Amino acid sequence: MAPRGLKALTFAACALSAAEAGQVQLRHSAHKAAPTGFVTSLEFKHQLRVCNAYPNTVPMDIYRGASERLTGGSPLRYKDCRDFQAPLMAGDKLEFKMGGSDAGTFSISDLPNNDAVLLLVIHRHDALSTAVAFQSHVFAGLASAQVAVIDTYKGKEHSVVKIMDLSLKKKGGKAEPVRSEELRYSSVVAVNSGEYEVVLHNDSGAERVRTKLVALPLESYVVMRTGVESMSGNSFPQELVVYPNFDPSSLHSAAARPLASLAAVVFAAFGAVLAC
Repeated sequence: MAPRGLKALTFAACALSAAEAGQVQLRHSAHKAAPTGFVTSLEFKHQLRVCNAYPNTVPMDIYRGASERLTGGSPLRYKDCRDFQAPLMAGDKLEFKMGGSDAGTFSISDLPNNDAVLLLVIHRHDALSTAVAFQSHVFAGLASAQVAVIDTYKGKEHSVVKIMDLSLKKKGGKAEPVRSEELRYSSVVAVNSGEYEVVLHNDSGAERVRTKLVALPLESYVVMRTGVESMSGNSFPQELVVYPNFDPSSLHSAAARPLASLAAVVFAAFGAVLAC
């Protein structure tokens, strides 16, 4: 099965672009000023967020270089995401291993000149082989919540992801239908603060999976469709993963804000890279 292409939608924001050799370069619009006199360079906070969407019962270990084990004694299980505070540098290579065996390598050749959350998703390349692939994104610094929508499922089944608010408005004594909008795969959207449900529908409109998303200001989220209809090894059903997860009590007064739109402008770009 041929790998699916990703739409590149630019919006004056940083984005990871892919190279066939497995290197990912971060391009940005701002140019780095040469240090002169008393001017010193700024240090930016780059938080690495890794999601394991590779269907397997064996968890994934992540190394920076050959020896620095970022996952420590707790490998990353399938459908789990984790934030790493380890400072990244241009030229870093992230090595992924399962059960001591090499799974794939992700290389970083440049980093943005601003604080950012760097999202990296490892998943299966296709339904036939056991090779891995990566999808990546750099979240822009926005005041609103951002949601990256990624499809890592490999198989024949087609599904649509929709986001729905949980407020039921009363009109004439009757509850209006809950508003919903489609979340397109390989896109990033901005949503207002609030409590939502994310639902996976099949082609006929039947609901497959439902999960909650509590959107907080300044936070970055990932919504992933996972699973594989494997032609080699075990199959895993379609599921939805939302990360990070927050308690609705975290919203406080933010939940009362009016919703101009559930899913706002698509503004960023994805990068995809294959690994053997």
